[in-house]
Amino acid sequence: MKSYPSITKEITEKHYIYAFDKLDGSNIRAEWNPKKGFYKFGTRTQVIDETSKPFGFVVNLIREKFEKALSEICISQKWESCIFFFEVLGEDSFAGSHNYDKPFEIYLIDANPYKKGILEPKKFIELFNQVAIPKILFEGIITEEFVESVKDGSLPEMSFEGVVCKGASTSKAKEPVMFKIKSKAWLQKLRNFCKDDEEMFKRLS
Repeated sequence: MKSYPSITKEITEKHYIYAFDKLDGSNIRAEWNPKKGFYKFGTRTQVIDETSKPFGFVVNLIREKFEKALSEICISQKWESCIFFFEVLGEDSFAGSHNYDKPFEIYLIDANPYKKGILEPKKFIELFNQVAIPKILFEGIITEEFVESVKDGSLPEMSFEGVVCKGASTSKAKEPVMFKIKSKAWLQKLRNFCKDDEEMFKRLS
């Protein structure tokens, strides 16, 4: 099952993008086909089921919240199968750490139909804007003012971490352009969290 790609911090300028609120959670993937529905689940690095610790709970969360709506969309598009990517987070989630005693929310962040690659953002929004996806905070060509508004945390409706910017692929052979911009306040909190562990800071930032 395909894993979600790493997102670069290198900003792609002069490219039309959609900026999604960056949710501070953990990446979950789930595979769907028309016969079995959602039948395979995983974190970014390993396959899981309902009994897995600590993320086994997301299996039923995905089925309860998304299976009916996403199955209808997949069938309408005549997809043979699709890998969906989600972000799961709770009230105290930060940089991949969670308080498992508190409720979690889960959001759809991307879809990869069989042999089609990850959908470009315009198509993703068109198909999935009626399910729980991250807020779209900006649409257009990147400007210095937009970048600074993310970094200083003043972009309207942005949560704490920052944004993920997605745009059309630059050639038919490539998947959509994706890069992230993070707020200075979130990065400072991460610096405090990691203390003197520079490798951890680089990995989590």
